[in-house]
Amino acid sequence: MIKKEQEMKSVIKQKMREGTGQVVVKSLMDEGTVSHSRLFAELVIEKGCSIGKHDHVNETEYYWITEGKGIVTEADGEKVVQKGDLVITGGGASHAIRNDEDETLKLMALIILE
Repeated sequence: MIKKEQEMKSVIKQKMREGTGQVVVKSLMDEGTVSHSRLFAELVIEKGCSIGKHDHVNETEYYWITEGKGIVTEADGEKVVQKGDLVITGGGASHAIRNDEDETLKLMALIILE
């Protein structure tokens, strides 16, 4: 199966998870079509925008940074992430991510259900 980019739906989420600004979410696959997951998407976060703190109970979320730099907040503090890094959050842990840079932050997000 091949899914063409024009078949993928994008939505703009304002203050995603109580964050700041907006995040563009491009669903690579519609919810419910990838077994044992609830999200498979590209997220685009411009300067000054963020996804607020949220928990991952009974699931694990993977953020693979594909462009730019960001700041991830976890229980043990803030960490800089950049292209090529993989952020893994599960087991009831929480995280947030923001873009303080001039360059666009892009990431692939996948949430796997336990």
